[in-house]
Amino acid sequence: MELSAFLYHPVWFLCTLILALLLLIKRKTLWLPHLSPVDLSGKTAIVTGANSGIGKQIALDLARRNARVLLACRSRERGQKALKEIQRKTGNQNVVLRIMDTSNMASVRMFANQILQEEKRLNILVNNAGVADLMKQSSSGRIVNVSSFMHKKGMVNFKHLKGEDLPKFQPSGSVYNSSKLMNILFTNELARRLQDTGITANSVNPGIVKTNIMRHFRWNMRILYVIICFLFFKSSAEGAISSIYCAVSEEVSGITGKYFTSDCTLTLPSPEARDLAMARKLWDVCEELTGLGSTKDK
Repeated sequence: MELSAFLYHPVWFLCTLILALLLLIKRKTLWLPHLSPVDLSGKTAIVTGANSGIGKQIALDLARRNARVLLACRSRERGQKALKEIQRKTGNQNVVLRIMDTSNMASVRMFANQILQEEKRLNILVNNAGVADLMKQSSSGRIVNVSSFMHKKGMVNFKHLKGEDLPKFQPSGSVYNSSKLMNILFTNELARRLQDTGITANSVNPGIVKTNIMRHFRWNMRILYVIICFLFFKSSAEGAISSIYCAVSEEVSGITGKYFTSDCTLTLPSPEARDLAMARKLWDVCEELTGLGSTKDK
């Protein structure tokens, strides 16, 4: 039998269809945001990167729950577009845009100072930093940092963080993997420092989420990418579920310093991500590099 005839055989088509259905079922989570009755009236939330993708879906859910939502975005134009969309879809006009570039420490400090001056409380913080004192004044709160299952391939090299001994060539994805490992380590140390404050900090894996990374490729490559995404990747809305779960669900109340998978299951991260000494060292190095060193909460 020729290869083309084999590929078009009904049995092959049926097997492909069954595989696709199994993959779609596997992508579903046991916890669904729209079934959660949690209302966030009177609470304030900050979501970074909220102008697109997972960040926008998280902000959309929090706004639907009547929270005051601050969209922390780098681009004013894209942020304004997301702001109008969220207000239109939820009817919540208490959604505001704040500009912040997380790659620029001056911008981060300016953002943090603005929040401290303007906001009376902060109850939910998704992937942000610099406003923990305001959360302490709110008596309770949740911090959610987005990591990835790829943290298992990451490594921590403090010299690299300082720009020292940088390799001329790095394997594809190595920087991303290492940053996600450090996200978990940082979150664990943050959780330790916030013990007995009523504030929890957890890290999540959103899963493999489709993006617009292929938008500049040829049409045939984009079609192939769309097919692969349909079978294997999550949508932005699906990728946001684990973050929303940690931010609002009653089941996570009081849980801190933990790692949740994309199906909202509590699990252990890699052994490196559970290294307490490494987490403390990373925190100290970050304080040194950012000039935000403090003797408090140690």
